[in-house]
Amino acid sequence: MTTGDTGADTGIVYRADCPSRPILDQIADKWSMMALAVLDRPRRFNDVKRRLEGVTQRVLTQTLRRLERNGMVERRVLPTSPVGVEYSLTPLGESLREPFGHLYGWTTAHADEIRQRQQDYDRRQPA
Repeated sequence: MTTGDTGADTGIVYRADCPSRPILDQIADKWSMMALAVLDRPRRFNDVKRRLEGVTQRVLTQTLRRLERNGMVERRVLPTSPVGVEYSLTPLGESLREPFGHLYGWTTAHADEIRQRQQDYDRRQPA
C-alpha cells in the first residue's frame, strides 16, 4: 500500500506488487477463514473436513497447504497406523482469531439486512 506518485494525491493505491495482496487473498478466502475458525484445537484432516460442510477434499487440502506455507497452520504427521496428519494453528494463525471473530460477528449481525438488500436489488433488475 502506497500513496500516490504526486504529493498532491493523498489517496491510497493498492499497487499490483503490494505484498499485502496475496496475503489478503489467502486469508479472505472463505475456506481459509472457516478452516482457521475450526482449528480451535489440533484436529485431524477428516475432523476439519466434517466441520466444513460443502468443502471438497481437494479444496481443503489446497487451503491447508496455503495456510501452512504462510505460517498460519502447522501440519504434524502422527506416528499412528495408518499414518495420520493433524493440523493446528501457529501463533501467527492464532493472532487472526480475534479479527476474524469481529468479522464473523459483523456478518451474523447484518445478515438479515444484507439478504433484504439483495432481494430489493434483485427486484429492481430487469427480467
